[in-house]
Amino acid sequence: MVYFSGLGFRYEQVLFREYLDGGDFVVAGFSYGAQKACVEALKRIDRGERIQKLQLLSPAYFDDMDEALKKKEIAAFVKNKEAYMRFFYKKALYPALDLDISRFQREPALHELQEVLHFHWRRSDLKRLQESGVDIEIYLGELDKIVNTKLAHRFFKEFGTSYLIKGVGHLLKEADGKDQNRRDDSQ
Repeated sequence: MVYFSGLGFRYEQVLFREYLDGGDFVVAGFSYGAQKACVEALKRIDRGERIQKLQLLSPAYFDDMDEALKKKEIAAFVKNKEAYMRFFYKKALYPALDLDISRFQREPALHELQEVLHFHWRRSDLKRLQESGVDIEIYLGELDKIVNTKLAHRFFKEFGTSYLIKGVGHLLKEADGKDQNRRDDSQ
């Protein structure tokens, strides 16, 4: 499996053991890393390499965010990166606010925030992966404070199996920090 980390995260894939398929032909990513995973899967298809599965964990889906709000996010990051990231991690943790993620945190660069906010999920790319035989799995937390999961779920379910998981947020953990097995399997 090839795994891509989320914005401001590193080595966090252990948090998603319940969801990740460790197979040799799997590409996976969390949040910003889900965007990177999609791009990597497309590159591998273009090179004629085998990809069995693409796993998108809380994919960073900001296609609905207007440009003014994106500029505001970037300005807040530039003004005070530390405060911005504290608030970001708090939103990512919700509702599992007691979960200690300090060992998974890293300082992101400005260009990474710009990339994540301006990435556009293209239907044609996802369709091409689907037509190439790639199984696409999408995991979204119903209580996510970063991504509009209802909108993301509606978008992604056209291309694979999209799970809208009840009682969890961006990190796919419930309030006590445990993994959650309650999935709304919608295709």
